[in-house]
Amino acid sequence: MRIVETFRSIQGEGTWAGCPCIFVRLGGCNLRCAWCDTPYAQGDDGTEQTVAQVVESALALGSGPVCVTGGEPLVQASTPDLVRALIAAGRNVQVMTNGTIPLTSLPREATLVVDVKTPWSGESSEMQGAGGRAPDRFDLPQPRDFHRDNLAWLSRRDEVKFVVRDRREFEWAALWAEKHGLFDRVGAVLVGAAWGELETGVLADWILESRLPLRLNLQWHKLLWGGGTRR
Repeated sequence: MRIVETFRSIQGEGTWAGCPCIFVRLGGCNLRCAWCDTPYAQGDDGTEQTVAQVVESALALGSGPVCVTGGEPLVQASTPDLVRALIAAGRNVQVMTNGTIPLTSLPREATLVVDVKTPWSGESSEMQGAGGRAPDRFDLPQPRDFHRDNLAWLSRRDEVKFVVRDRREFEWAALWAEKHGLFDRVGAVLVGAAWGELETGVLADWILESRLPLRLNLQWHKLLWGGGTRR
């Protein structure tokens, strides 16, 4: 499998935020999001390693949970084997995925963080204009390339997150979460502001106004070490 980097840092997102964590970043991605903060993991960069080599490198970095991320980790066929091997080694494992590939190959013991992409995530901010038409709950556009069967695989140990840049994307995320019963299906529904595109305080106000059990998702690693950090 192709590995871009393995490192130990503070988990910056989701309900594990603030915890020391080992990250295994896999290469390759099947989407191109306008606000992607890991473009170096989209292509063919990285080194080829066996699952055993990846596990050995990760465990050598110390104790704590392991986050398998990308890119999109599930574009690599060996990712479920890696997750199972890390769990067998006694680690709590979190998999960050965009939800466009079936999740059923992953072991139930893993915690899944599914980053559901808004319908406009492939468009630049300039292309989508000043937010466009507000979403209609009766004619809600579909998320970008999301594999609908994945909803049935999610449980209360899992999380769903959205990244938004404007009010339209936020309202879409809130409506989609309600429509599909995410607040009862998963342990947390998170919304974060695309870095440099939306002020976090504005997003926090929208969450409060919505009166929904949404959780504000802050990228702690960027707040600690800057927007360009790779740790």
